[in-house]
Amino acid sequence: MLAIAAVSLFVYTKVMARIGSGSPPPAAPMEQSADLIRVYKSERRMVLLKGDAPIAAYEISLGSGANAGPKQREGDEKTPEGRYEIDWRNAKSTAHLSLHISYPKPEEQRAAEVNGFPAGGNIMIHGLPNGWGLLGQAHRLWDWTDGCIAVTNTEMSEIWARVPDHTPIDIMP
Repeated sequence: MLAIAAVSLFVYTKVMARIGSGSPPPAAPMEQSADLIRVYKSERRMVLLKGDAPIAAYEISLGSGANAGPKQREGDEKTPEGRYEIDWRNAKSTAHLSLHISYPKPEEQRAAEVNGFPAGGNIMIHGLPNGWGLLGQAHRLWDWTDGCIAVTNTEMSEIWARVPDHTPIDIMP
């Protein structure tokens, strides 16, 4: 029975990943758009700012190795630290929408290679895996990503609309 349940969950997840999360929301008006994202890893909090004023804040889940410092290589399950930007978006992500963070920087790429590892690089802000949106806020009970920043699907739709491409993101310890 346990094997059937495990296989069923696996198949469900794969099918839902292919189906996608539907159409993304339209962009918010410029006065409601962020010009900076700030992530506080130790607080598990992300803030969208317009000028110096916060316009939205979210509780987040991170990579399961997030407390062990900045991302250094693929597979370490750490979330990067430093200044990056949102450089592209994926409406057909396996999670509910995703915004790509420009990790790795050239120096991070070189450092990983010098140590004999790939740097990794598919670091995103995203919602829950497609088909698992009913988990809602329960996903915040643990850090479960491979280094990404996760929010609920409702929050991800709002973030998608309010964060234009090339918005800087500061990820702090």
